[in-house]
Amino acid sequence: MSKDRIDLTNQFLIAMPGMADDAFAGSVVYMCEHNEKGALGLVINKPISLTVGHLFEKVELALPDEDLAGRPVFYGGPVQTERGFVLHERLDEQGGHYNATLAIPGGLEMTTSRDVLEALSHGAGPRKLLVTLGYSGWAAGQLEEEIGRNGWLTVDATPEIIFETPVEQRYERALGLLGIDPRMLSTEAGHA
Repeated sequence: MSKDRIDLTNQFLIAMPGMADDAFAGSVVYMCEHNEKGALGLVINKPISLTVGHLFEKVELALPDEDLAGRPVFYGGPVQTERGFVLHERLDEQGGHYNATLAIPGGLEMTTSRDVLEALSHGAGPRKLLVTLGYSGWAAGQLEEEIGRNGWLTVDATPEIIFETPVEQRYERALGLLGIDPRMLSTEAGHA
Protein backbone atom coordinates (compact mmCIF):
# COMPACT_ATOMS: atom_id res chain seq x y z
CA MET A 1 0.00 0.00 0.00
CA SER A 2 1.53 3.34 -1.00
CA LYS A 3 1.91 5.85 1.79
CA ASP A 4 -0.03 8.56 -0.06
CA ARG A 5 -3.10 6.36 -0.39
CA ILE A 6 -6.04 7.29 1.81
CA ASP A 7 -7.79 4.58 3.79
CA LEU A 8 -11.39 5.37 4.63
CA THR A 9 -12.15 2.08 6.42
CA ASN A 10 -14.29 2.69 9.55
CA GLN A 11 -15.18 6.21 8.40
CA PHE A 12 -18.40 7.86 7.32
CA LEU A 13 -18.72 9.20 3.80
CA ILE A 14 -21.15 12.10 3.89
CA ALA A 15 -22.68 13.12 0.55
CA MET A 16 -22.22 16.80 -0.23
CA PRO A 17 -25.31 18.80 -1.18
CA GLY A 18 -25.72 18.67 -4.93
CA MET A 19 -24.58 15.02 -5.14
CA ALA A 20 -25.55 14.23 -8.73
CA ASP A 21 -26.07 10.50 -8.12
CA ASP A 22 -29.62 10.06 -6.77
CA ALA A 23 -28.60 6.76 -5.17
CA PHE A 24 -26.35 8.71 -2.79
CA ALA A 25 -27.98 12.15 -2.43
CA GLY A 26 -28.26 13.00 1.28
CA SER A 27 -26.63 9.77 2.36
CA VAL A 28 -24.19 8.73 5.05
CA VAL A 29 -22.16 5.63 4.13
CA TYR A 30 -20.29 3.54 6.69
CA MET A 31 -17.08 2.33 5.03
CA CYS A 32 -16.46 -1.38 5.64
CA GLU A 33 -13.45 -1.80 3.40
CA HIS A 34 -11.16 0.49 1.40
CA ASN A 35 -7.98 -0.72 -0.25
CA GLU A 36 -6.11 -0.56 -3.55
CA LYS A 37 -8.80 -2.74 -5.20
CA GLY A 38 -11.63 -0.37 -4.34
CA ALA A 39 -14.13 0.35 -1.60
CA LEU A 40 -17.25 -1.13 -0.03
CA GLY A 41 -19.69 0.59 2.32
CA LEU A 42 -23.28 0.55 3.55
CA VAL A 43 -25.68 3.51 3.50
CA ILE A 44 -26.95 3.89 7.08
CA ASN A 45 -29.66 6.54 6.73
CA LYS A 46 -32.02 5.39 3.96
CA PRO A 47 -34.69 3.03 5.30
CA ILE A 48 -36.80 1.15 2.76
CA SER A 49 -40.42 0.02 3.14
CA LEU A 50 -39.38 -3.46 4.32
CA THR A 51 -39.08 -4.21 8.05
CA VAL A 52 -36.59 -6.63 9.58
CA GLY A 53 -39.57 -8.81 10.56
CA HIS A 54 -40.77 -9.02 6.95
CA LEU A 55 -37.25 -9.84 5.81
CA PHE A 56 -37.15 -12.73 8.28
CA GLU A 57 -40.52 -13.96 6.95
CA LYS A 58 -39.10 -13.90 3.41
CA VAL A 59 -36.17 -16.11 4.48
CA GLU A 60 -38.55 -18.31 6.51
CA LEU A 61 -37.15 -17.55 9.96
CA ALA A 62 -39.06 -16.58 13.10
CA LEU A 63 -38.08 -13.36 14.86
CA PRO A 64 -39.37 -13.28 18.45
CA ASP A 65 -37.79 -9.87 19.22
CA GLU A 66 -40.65 -7.46 18.38
CA ASP A 67 -38.47 -4.37 18.71
CA LEU A 68 -36.04 -5.74 16.14
CA ALA A 69 -38.86 -7.01 13.91
CA GLY A 70 -40.33 -3.50 13.69
CA ARG A 71 -37.09 -1.83 12.63
CA PRO A 72 -36.62 -0.86 9.01
CA VAL A 73 -34.28 -2.55 6.59
CA PHE A 74 -31.99 -0.01 4.91
CA TYR A 75 -30.94 0.62 1.33
CA GLY A 76 -27.24 -0.21 1.63
CA GLY A 77 -26.42 0.86 -1.90
CA PRO A 78 -27.06 0.04 -5.55
CA VAL A 79 -25.00 -3.18 -5.76
CA GLN A 80 -26.58 -6.63 -5.10
CA THR A 81 -29.82 -5.12 -3.80
CA GLU A 82 -31.36 -8.57 -3.34
CA ARG A 83 -28.63 -9.57 -0.87
CA GLY A 84 -28.70 -8.87 2.86
CA PHE A 85 -25.85 -7.29 4.82
CA VAL A 86 -25.84 -7.09 8.62
CA LEU A 87 -23.68 -4.36 10.11
CA HIS A 88 -23.23 -5.09 13.80
CA GLU A 89 -21.22 -4.48 16.92
CA ARG A 90 -17.98 -6.41 17.28
CA LEU A 91 -18.87 -9.54 19.22
CA ASP A 92 -15.44 -10.25 20.70
CA GLU A 93 -11.80 -10.14 19.79
CA GLN A 94 -11.72 -13.64 18.30
CA GLY A 95 -14.57 -13.05 15.85
CA GLY A 96 -15.41 -16.00 13.61
CA HIS A 97 -18.94 -16.37 14.95
CA TYR A 98 -20.44 -16.50 11.48
CA ASN A 99 -19.44 -18.02 8.16
CA ALA A 100 -18.97 -14.74 6.30
CA THR A 101 -18.01 -11.87 8.60
CA LEU A 102 -15.73 -9.01 7.72
CA ALA A 103 -14.10 -7.56 10.86
CA ILE A 104 -13.61 -3.88 10.10
CA PRO A 105 -10.28 -2.73 11.60
CA GLY A 106 -10.98 -0.47 14.58
CA GLY A 107 -14.69 -0.67 13.92
CA LEU A 108 -17.69 -2.92 13.55
CA GLU A 109 -18.36 -6.22 11.79
CA MET A 110 -20.36 -6.90 8.64
CA THR A 111 -21.88 -10.34 8.15
CA THR A 112 -23.41 -11.59 4.91
CA SER A 113 -24.14 -15.22 5.83
CA ARG A 114 -27.55 -16.52 6.89
CA ASP A 115 -26.22 -17.84 10.21
CA VAL A 116 -26.34 -14.36 11.81
CA LEU A 117 -30.08 -14.25 11.02
CA GLU A 118 -30.52 -17.73 12.44
CA ALA A 119 -28.77 -16.64 15.66
CA LEU A 120 -31.10 -13.61 15.93
CA SER A 121 -34.06 -15.89 15.27
CA HIS A 122 -33.06 -17.88 18.38
CA GLY A 123 -32.66 -14.78 20.55
CA ALA A 124 -28.86 -14.75 20.26
CA GLY A 125 -26.57 -12.77 17.97
CA PRO A 126 -25.51 -9.14 18.11
CA ARG A 127 -27.68 -6.69 20.07
CA LYS A 128 -26.67 -3.63 18.04
CA LEU A 129 -27.20 -4.10 14.33
CA LEU A 130 -28.39 -2.52 11.12
CA VAL A 131 -29.70 -4.63 8.22
CA THR A 132 -29.34 -3.48 4.62
CA LEU A 133 -30.21 -4.82 1.21
CA GLY A 134 -27.43 -4.02 -1.22
CA TYR A 135 -24.13 -2.28 -0.72
CA SER A 136 -22.17 0.63 -2.11
CA GLY A 137 -19.10 -0.26 -4.12
CA TRP A 138 -16.38 1.68 -5.88
CA ALA A 139 -13.71 0.41 -8.27
CA ALA A 140 -10.04 1.14 -7.61
CA GLY A 141 -9.47 4.91 -7.51
CA GLN A 142 -13.13 5.76 -8.16
CA LEU A 143 -13.95 6.91 -4.63
CA GLU A 144 -10.75 8.96 -4.39
CA GLU A 145 -11.78 10.68 -7.64
CA GLU A 146 -15.27 11.46 -6.28
CA ILE A 147 -13.76 12.90 -3.10
CA GLY A 148 -11.38 14.98 -5.22
CA ARG A 149 -14.42 16.44 -7.01
CA ASN A 150 -15.90 17.40 -3.61
CA GLY A 151 -18.62 14.75 -3.81
CA TRP A 152 -18.03 13.49 -0.27
CA LEU A 153 -16.86 14.61 3.14
CA THR A 154 -15.19 12.01 5.36
CA VAL A 155 -14.98 11.65 9.13
CA ASP A 156 -14.17 8.89 11.63
CA ALA A 157 -17.33 6.85 12.20
CA THR A 158 -19.05 6.56 15.57
CA PRO A 159 -21.30 3.56 16.31
CA GLU A 160 -23.75 5.81 18.22
CA ILE A 161 -24.83 7.46 14.97
CA ILE A 162 -25.48 4.07 13.36
CA PHE A 163 -27.21 2.34 16.27
CA GLU A 164 -28.64 5.03 18.57
CA THR A 165 -29.38 8.13 16.49
CA PRO A 166 -32.84 8.48 14.91
CA VAL A 167 -32.59 7.91 11.15
CA GLU A 168 -33.67 11.43 10.19
CA GLN A 169 -30.85 12.92 12.32
CA ARG A 170 -27.98 10.74 11.09
CA TYR A 171 -26.88 13.01 8.22
CA GLU A 172 -26.85 16.10 10.43
CA ARG A 173 -25.11 14.28 13.30
CA ALA A 174 -22.44 12.89 10.96
CA LEU A 175 -21.76 16.43 9.68
CA GLY A 176 -21.69 17.54 13.31
CA LEU A 177 -18.67 15.27 13.87
CA LEU A 178 -16.85 17.66 11.52
CA GLY A 179 -18.30 20.72 13.29
CA ILE A 180 -20.40 21.52 10.22
CA ASP A 181 -23.96 22.80 10.28
CA PRO A 182 -25.74 21.41 7.17
CA ARG A 183 -27.29 24.83 6.52
CA MET A 184 -23.76 26.18 6.01
CA LEU A 185 -23.09 23.86 3.07
CA SER A 186 -23.81 25.27 -0.35
CA THR A 187 -24.54 23.37 -3.51
CA GLU A 188 -22.73 26.14 -5.36
CA ALA A 189 -18.95 26.12 -5.59
CA GLY A 190 -16.87 29.27 -5.32
CA HIS A 191 -19.62 31.80 -4.60
CA ALA A 192 -19.54 33.88 -1.45
